[in-house]
Amino acid sequence: MAKCAVCGKGVVFGNAVSHSNRKTNRSWKPNIRKVRVEEDGTVKTVSICARCLRTMKKQQNS
Repeated sequence: MAKCAVCGKGVVFGNAVSHSNRKTNRSWKPNIRKVRVEEDGTVKTVSICARCLRTMKKQQNS
């Protein structure tokens, strides 16, 4: 499922609007990555969006 395990970001739906103002359905999908994360001493594979992954890396470095 295309959903972030940290922030819950998922697929968003809307309209693609052409130059002549015709509207068709489209979707925006989050940039989901499968990452191995250590939680409570065990290693788990979780789906995390790129923004949360970036934030987690910043928190580890400081």
